[in-house]
Amino acid sequence: MVNIDSVYQKVLMIANKEQRGYITPQEFNLFADHAQKEIFEQYFYDLNQHQRAHGSSEEYSDIIHNINEKIAIFETTTTVIGGVINATILNSATGETDLYRLGTVISSSGSEVEEIQQNELLYINQSPLTKPTTSRPVYVRTGATTINKVPSVGNATCTYIRKPLTPSWGYFINGNKALFDSSNNKTTNFELHQSEESELVYKILKLAGITLKNAEVVQVGQALEQGQVQQEKQ
Repeated sequence: MVNIDSVYQKVLMIANKEQRGYITPQEFNLFADHAQKEIFEQYFYDLNQHQRAHGSSEEYSDIIHNINEKIAIFETTTTVIGGVINATILNSATGETDLYRLGTVISSSGSEVEEIQQNELLYINQSPLTKPTTSRPVYVRTGATTINKVPSVGNATCTYIRKPLTPSWGYFINGNKALFDSSNNKTTNFELHQSEESELVYKILKLAGITLKNAEVVQVGQALEQGQVQQEKQ
């Protein structure tokens, strides 16, 4: 977890240097959400890239381990009842849930349920040798939070990667100044691994510079971010 106030203060310190502009709490919270989502989604692209690397080396093994460690923060287990994955509702109006990527589905008998495509199900059902059984079940994704398990006998459990909570720098107004309010009903820290604090600062700075129409702030954010990328490659 990354303390959101720590990130905000660092962003303000850099952006306000030499009167480059002020970032309001509302603007910061929007930038913070965007930056966290960008870093989170990058984990899966990076993991795929390094897993596809030819051969193996301690360098790549360490990178994969580090990425998996960051993703593990968001891994959770839930039930699948009647084909519906019991994911946490984030928005009751839209039906949005916190399910980002489905992991392993396990039947009530303890067998791993293999994912297949709808057209594959048609073919394997035609042969007694390949037809799914309770000891060798399969499933087809039918929606964002629904699956069709074959055979449908019994319920199941599954792992999934959830979306990070939306970060929020809580505050109250004292005179004309916004002061930090750390209470749980107002503040939500970043859920990313602690090592991502600098990356968050740099990405938010870039977004802030674009909004402030200040190329200098954008360049500072880009330079700091690029410096970190080069350091990670060493």
